[in-house]
Amino acid sequence: MQTFDNIINDRGSKYSVTGAAAVDKAAALDVIKALKRTKKFAKATHNTWAVLSSSEGPIKNDDGEAGAGIVILRMLEREELFDHVIIVTRWFGGTHLGGDRFRRVQECVRYYLDAADF
Repeated sequence: MQTFDNIINDRGSKYSVTGAAAVDKAAALDVIKALKRTKKFAKATHNTWAVLSSSEGPIKNDDGEAGAGIVILRMLEREELFDHVIIVTRWFGGTHLGGDRFRRVQECVRYYLDAADF
C-alpha cells in the first residue's frame, strides 16, 4: 500500500491518495480497512475508491462524495490498470467545492498514477 498524504489543499479541504493491489472487492475492502487503522484516515470525511477487477469487473464506492467513485474508475479504465484499488481521501474544510471536487479527485488519481511504484 502506498499513500501520498496531503497533496492538495483547496478552500480548507485536504486530499490524500492511496493505492494497492486488489484483485476483487474483498481485497479492496481489506485495503480500506488497513488504511482506516490510521486514525487520521478513519476520521476522514470521505474515502472514495474504485478498482477495475479482472475477475469481477468495475467496482466503486463514493463514500458520500457522490460521483467521485466513477471519476476514479474512468481513470483506471483509461490507464487499463486492472486489479489495483485507488482511494482518494478528503477531509472537508467547511466550504463546498461544487464541481471542483471532481477535478481534485482527478488530480489525486493522476498524482498517484505518476508517482506510484507498480
